[in-house]
Amino acid sequence: MSPFKEKVRVVSGIQPTGELHIGNYFGAIRNWLALQDEYECFFFIADYHAITEEWDPEQLRRNTQNLVLDLLACGIDPERSVLFVQSHVPEHTELCWVFNALAGYGDLQRMTQFKEKREHVERTQEFVSVGLFDYPVLQAADILIYHGAKVPVGEDQLQHLELTRRIARRFNARFGAYFPEPEPLLSEAPRIMSPAAPEKKMSKSLGPKHYLALFEPEESFWEKIKTAVTDTGPQGETMSPGVANLFLLLKLSAAPEVYEGFRAEYAQGTIRYAKLKEAVFEHLMEVLRPLRERRAKLTEADARAAMERGAAKAQKVAQETLHEVRRRIGVGPVPPDDVGTS
Repeated sequence: MSPFKEKVRVVSGIQPTGELHIGNYFGAIRNWLALQDEYECFFFIADYHAITEEWDPEQLRRNTQNLVLDLLACGIDPERSVLFVQSHVPEHTELCWVFNALAGYGDLQRMTQFKEKREHVERTQEFVSVGLFDYPVLQAADILIYHGAKVPVGEDQLQHLELTRRIARRFNARFGAYFPEPEPLLSEAPRIMSPAAPEKKMSKSLGPKHYLALFEPEESFWEKIKTAVTDTGPQGETMSPGVANLFLLLKLSAAPEVYEGFRAEYAQGTIRYAKLKEAVFEHLMEVLRPLRERRAKLTEADARAAMERGAAKAQKVAQETLHEVRRRIGVGPVPPDDVGTS
């Protein structure tokens, strides 16, 4: 009997764009860990989404494998969740093509994230791919192929999820009720900023000094925190972006009394930022060292085993969905029980 029988299904993915950083961990992955006990979770590495902009094939392959190992080290449990690589389940892209016939061109034109990404791509590469324009439809296929009822998202992804709901609604209206209209699991994802430019969100695209990688050497991790932008002293009730970012990191990693103690020092004008940075580093390391110890023990064989196991579980569900979709829309081989009925 499936351990998931009575659980609501959650679907979420992450792109293999390089090292995981603490923004990824506190913003998404730690939430995934909590969801494992309450929901039937399908978590995937979105490697097809990663090819909507220029990519290096070998680097993508390495990033994908490393991300599987990173997620295992963080605590994603293949016994409690289905962890797989998107491209290992080709049904995703076939369902995307079906959904392309149900998605409105005007809907995709209105996607604000496409407008933002298009501007970036136009500055950095030769052309803007159709894949970049169309990826919200693939995202809908990623979710609906598993009949995902809940999707953990930040507010910036709500527009894409609404498109998924609209596609499900159009399919159901035309071909009979089949897909759920997934609901958002809104998380209060902390907005962690770059230590070097705290007015910008932490991102690998800005360069190494702008993010704190989960598994980078402690020496460089500490150097980035030690040199994090602050200000020359307390500036009243409104903190500078750099100081606010350090306090957020402390709040996420330390006991409440530690955080409140530093807040009191800030309010009194007695805070020493060197001491605050040391506390941020120490408490982040307390969170990350167990992950790093698990990561050091994992091997390529562990990644391959996890990917194969996850793909087999995911594909079983995906194939059932696609079989029913094909039957309803009138494509694919004629099912045996339909032969002679037309």
